[in-house]
Amino acid sequence: MIAGDSRTAAVVLAAGQGTRMKSKLQKVLHPVAGVPMVEHVLAAVGESGVPRALLVVGREAEQVRRALGARVEYVEQARQLGTGHAVAQARPVLAGQVDTVLVLYGDTPLLRGATLRSLLDLQAGRAPAVTMLTATAADPAGYGRILRDERGRVAGIMEEAVASPEQRQVREINSGVYCFRASWLWPHLERVQLSPKGEYYLTDLIAMAVGEGEEVETVTLAEASEAMGINDRVALAEAERVARSRVRERLMRAGVTFVDPGSCLVDATVAIGQDTVIWPNCLLRGSTRIGADCQIGPGAVIEDSSVGDRSRVVASFLESARVEDDVTLGPFCHLRPGAHLAGGVELGNFAEVKQSYLGPGTKMHHFSYLGDATVGAGVNVGAGTITCNYDSETRTKSRTVVEDEVGLGSDTMLVAPVRIGARSTTGAGSVVTRDLPPDSVAYGVPAVVKRARRPLVEKKT
Repeated sequence: MIAGDSRTAAVVLAAGQGTRMKSKLQKVLHPVAGVPMVEHVLAAVGESGVPRALLVVGREAEQVRRALGARVEYVEQARQLGTGHAVAQARPVLAGQVDTVLVLYGDTPLLRGATLRSLLDLQAGRAPAVTMLTATAADPAGYGRILRDERGRVAGIMEEAVASPEQRQVREINSGVYCFRASWLWPHLERVQLSPKGEYYLTDLIAMAVGEGEEVETVTLAEASEAMGINDRVALAEAERVARSRVRERLMRAGVTFVDPGSCLVDATVAIGQDTVIWPNCLLRGSTRIGADCQIGPGAVIEDSSVGDRSRVVASFLESARVEDDVTLGPFCHLRPGAHLAGGVELGNFAEVKQSYLGPGTKMHHFSYLGDATVGAGVNVGAGTITCNYDSETRTKSRTVVEDEVGLGSDTMLVAPVRIGARSTTGAGSVVTRDLPPDSVAYGVPAVVKRARRPLVEKKT
């Protein structure tokens, strides 16, 4: 832990208008790699060792509160009067409570926790008035430039709008991330003057510190992309590219193979086990968990689902589904919410399952639909089998129960509510409207029991 961590707090600025996003959604809630960008920032703060973070909200404050909930501490900037004014809203909460204040923006989702830790370490070691994060940009357009004196010390920050042609050639930019000595910060915030645009700028503090002979330290980013602020959809897309590349790299270093990394999109929230292979054109989203030694894709879409070890998912769509070990799916399966496949289940092409459990070793190879059903172990579902689970007259759904080792003939219609007894068989084209007893053979429209099922192995007399 960094020395003095318990006396350190972060202030995350998230009250801006975000007008260039042209969106009803508050800017910091736009997702990057499946996670609202402000959550990436808060995660980096946590990884840096800072125990407390205040989120300054303003525009669409309730939208932000609903999205992040009570796990975040908020202060509100009722009027958006600039970054200096935003930080000042945290003073009543933090003054006298902390020695160091880390300030950063909620629209910088690529910042790493390790970077913030470096900044905090330097601040803790030297205790300057300010330690700031800078970057060397290939294209510094739009950013404030870091001005240095002949000894290389920070002399100020020049905003691009008022910079001279010579100053615009400077490639060292201000990232907008600062560490302040709290005892210096609070009184100096009161001295920041209102700009001609009617705002109080946090960057004015740097000129104050330099003018007073206070130390201003810097940490320069190794990767300039970390400093990227998201102001429009173009920048959002670039942040997506970088963030998802990081996700894939992290997974590959943990033992996951991507055959064609660039063709696969994986959310930051997805977990994948060792020696699993991800084939091209896969989309893995949300709270998805994939086990070890799996083959996923090509062309798999898996959302908020779990897939057990040694399973294979080919060109199929899974949403809010649970798949246990040694399951084979696809191509062209659709597992809808509530689908639960036990170990060893096999689903082939154009098989759809919703709100149903399929027991161990059950096979459903093609062109079938099971909804609101409980299916036992070792069941064979013939092509074209459908559970008729919805009554359009009463607008109610009923369940179908298929017990162990049942054989459902092709084009069997199971009209719920109905129970098929263990080891029973239905003939092709059967419409089953009544329960079938165990060990029976039924067929017809409607299906009736014709005889007992013959044992698979004849008993010797």
